[in-house]
Amino acid sequence: MRRPIVGALALLLTPLGLWAQPALNWQSGPQTVNLGQIAELQLPAGYVFLDAEDTKTLMEEMGNVADGSELGMVTGADENATWFVIFEEREVGYVRDDDKDDIDADAILESIREGTEEANKVRAERGIPGIHVVGWQTPPRYDETTNNLTWAILGRDDEGGDVVNFNVRLLGRRGFVSATLVDDATQIALARPHLDLLLGGFGYKTGHRYAEFREGDKIAKYGLAALVVGGAGAAAAKTGLLAALVKLLAKGGKLVIVFVLGVVAAIRKILRAIFSTEVKA
Repeated sequence: MRRPIVGALALLLTPLGLWAQPALNWQSGPQTVNLGQIAELQLPAGYVFLDAEDTKTLMEEMGNVADGSELGMVTGADENATWFVIFEEREVGYVRDDDKDDIDADAILESIREGTEEANKVRAERGIPGIHVVGWQTPPRYDETTNNLTWAILGRDDEGGDVVNFNVRLLGRRGFVSATLVDDATQIALARPHLDLLLGGFGYKTGHRYAEFREGDKIAKYGLAALVVGGAGAAAAKTGLLAALVKLLAKGGKLVIVFVLGVVAAIRKILRAIFSTEVKA
């Protein structure tokens, strides 16, 4: 059975065609919620949130491998919402933004495209449809005011379906928080305002902000460009396109982007199942 894989979250359909419904504490807005110990989020009315532990539980129930980086998940309180945002923490050290004017979007895209085509050979062996990089849906862009790096890659599966991964890296003192927006390509423009609203309510806690860097803090071994290409490779490794894919990455050094397949129908099924239970304040 095909398993749709999406960046930080994989949706797994059970043999009976039913979606797992773990007991989760969905917190409803408006309220302030914690993203681990390092950040917080102003959750607006009409949105619901899972904390780190419940996000990990949900991911594992869906067949994904949680690695402890999860900070939380947000989606719309409406059962018809098809989007969600996953927040994760990466304590890699302070990422210098010295290369903000030297990001070669064309070279990055070509590397990801080549790696994805290599990964399609593995997909074919496993009976998984191929995914092909079409281009940037949103080229890499760094905001010096917010210290946020954003980009989105448009992909197309062998059946002609378009899919999008929209990524944000929110730089902090000791690393970054990643925010990954997931939705079908036809809906991503409608989902984007939800992400923008949520990010407007995101903030690092005192002592963890990018501007609070001090000499002696750990420095990341790479810059902004590597966050983009590294994000592609990390997505593949995290969602585990089987051990063969990880070996492929290590052997060829190519970068692979993992897209969702059939995301709208999948998300609607699981959200309707989840919201058939009570959402707690």
